Amino acid sequence: MSSEYHLPNGTAADGSYDLLVTPESAGWGHSGLRVLPLTPGQAHTLSTGDAEFLVLPLNGGCTVTIDGRTFELAGRSGVFASATDFAYLPPASEALISSAQGGLFALPSARTERSSLSARYGRKEDVPVELRGAGACSRQVNNYCLPGTFDAEQLLVCEVLTPGGNWSSYPPHKHDEARPGAESELEEIYYFQVSGENGFGYQRVYGTDERPIDVLAEVRSGDAVLIPHGWHGPSIAAPGYDLYYLNVMAGPGQERAWLICDDPAHGWVRATWDSQDIDDRLPFEGPTEQ
Repeated sequence: MSSEYHLPNGTAADGSYDLLVTPESAGWGHSGLRVLPLTPGQAHTLSTGDAEFLVLPLNGGCTVTIDGRTFELAGRSGVFASATDFAYLPPASEALISSAQGGLFALPSARTERSSLSARYGRKEDVPVELRGAGACSRQVNNYCLPGTFDAEQLLVCEVLTPGGNWSSYPPHKHDEARPGAESELEEIYYFQVSGENGFGYQRVYGTDERPIDVLAEVRSGDAVLIPHGWHGPSIAAPGYDLYYLNVMAGPGQERAWLICDDPAHGWVRATWDSQDIDDRLPFEGPTEQ
């Protein structure tokens, strides 16, 4: 099943986008992601339709004009340099995204029937940066658009940075059933960048007898992995190559929540972190080069 859910760099390009994942192309109902390259001075018009979006710089900065308002996004030099500022775009709107210097911009989205929020700016300084796990499971999580960090209708967005040789999205977990207080039903997209010209990592997804899925993908910069259901993790950074991934989630629930459950075969690993230190390579504070 790997070929169905692993989208190597360029294989899901369409028109202006290096990557275009819609609910229709993914075969689900809500989550989407576009990755937009802009050359210096180039502009792109985005019609949001029935979805809410973020404009999230991966590298470079941009100007976002929407509903008579203009947001100047300073952006960043790359995904390992820092968190970034971003913009929220509501459904049924049209935005002009332009970049004087050029760059690469992620446009995560969620189809929603609600439209109670207006376009607004997200400050870099307000993005909670979390160091999660310990030892070889140490990673950094930039929590852009989650419950309690930034309001949205259904969209959930964060990014995870894993030092070379470490494992993240571990222990494996899932969120494909609606179980109040225990688990929320969410479709998820992983979008990867890897440091170094030849950098690579691995992504695992597996299911149950009732809902099988089987993915073991070697991932490189620009790849994406779709997770409609099932246990996912680990995400493995090869030694010498730091691993970045953007997580985009949305689902049908009326409550916007991110509730996960660990694979009971591996959940015990969390208890081992109490006796280990967080990797001293974290947090990331600049570009990683080999």
